[in-house]
Amino acid sequence: MSTASVSVGELQPSGRKLRQQRSERIIQFLLMIVATSGVLITFGVVFALVRPSVDFFRAISIGEFFGSTAWFPLYEPPDFGVWPLIVGTFSVMLLAVIIAVPGGLAIAFYLSQYASDRVRRKLKPLLEILAGVPTVVFGFFAINFVGPNVAAKIWVFSDVGFYSALSAGITVGLMIMPMMTTLAEDAMAAVPRSLIEGSYALGATKRETCTGVIFPAALSGIIAAGVIAMSRAIGETTIVLLAAGSTANFSFDIGQPMQTMSSFIGFAGLGDQPTGSTGYQTIFAVGLLLFVITFFLNMLSRRIVSKFREVYE
Repeated sequence: MSTASVSVGELQPSGRKLRQQRSERIIQFLLMIVATSGVLITFGVVFALVRPSVDFFRAISIGEFFGSTAWFPLYEPPDFGVWPLIVGTFSVMLLAVIIAVPGGLAIAFYLSQYASDRVRRKLKPLLEILAGVPTVVFGFFAINFVGPNVAAKIWVFSDVGFYSALSAGITVGLMIMPMMTTLAEDAMAAVPRSLIEGSYALGATKRETCTGVIFPAALSGIIAAGVIAMSRAIGETTIVLLAAGSTANFSFDIGQPMQTMSSFIGFAGLGDQPTGSTGYQTIFAVGLLLFVITFFLNMLSRRIVSKFREVYE
C-alpha cells in the first residue's frame, strides 16, 4: 500500500478560511457583548432602585409601609401605607387578564383552525396595527367611550364615576389582547401537524381538536403568553393614569377611582418633590416593589412552563 504524501501548505488553512474564522470570532464577541449588556442593564436598574429605597426605609419602617391602608405620601402629614396601590394594581391587572386571556385565546383558535387563508391574511395585520396604537390613545378611548358607555352600564353594584378601575381594566385588557393573541397563536402553530391531522382522522371535530389536542400541546406557550400579558398589564401607566384617576383608594369596588403602583410613579415623577426628600424616595420604593412583584411573576411562569412543557421529536 502506498501512502499519500500531504504537503505542509495543504495542511495550513487558506486565507479565506482564516477570514471566516476571524469573522466568526468577531460575531461571537459581539453577541456576547449584547447578552452581557442585558444582564448589566438589569443590575443597573436594581442598583438605581435599591439605593434610594434603602434611604426611604431608614426613614419609614417596613411595618408602616405594609401595615397601613392610607397612602398620602405627598401631603402633610404624610401616610405611607402601600396597600391602596397594591389593591389598585391587582384590580386593574385581574380585570385586564379576564378580558385579554379568553379573548386572545378565542381569536388565536379562530385564526389557527377556523379562519380561511384570506381572512387570516386580513385579520392578522389589523391585530398588529391595534397592538401598535399608542397607550395615550387608549387612555382617551377609555375616558370618552369605555367609561361612560361600557363600565357605567355593566357595573350595577355601585355608581361608576368619570374615573374607575373598571374602565382602566377593560381598556388595558383590550390593549394587551393582540399581544396575547399573537403569542398564543405562535404556540399553537408549534404543535406538530401530525397530531392535528391524527385528531381529524379519528373523527374529532374542530372544537374537540382545539380543546383536546392543540390546547394541551401548546399549554406551556399559552401560559407564558398569559404571564407576559399579566406583566404588561401590571406595568401599564398612561391608560391607568387617565382612566382610573390618581386617588389611592383602599377599596375592592372596581367602580371607584384607584391608583396603581405604575400610575403613582408616573404621577409623582412629574411633581416638584425635592431630590432626596422622603416623598421623592417614595417613587423608588414603589418602583422596587413593582420590580419584585414582576420578577416573581416571571419566575413563577418559568416553573409553570417547565412543568407543562411538551417536547416533540
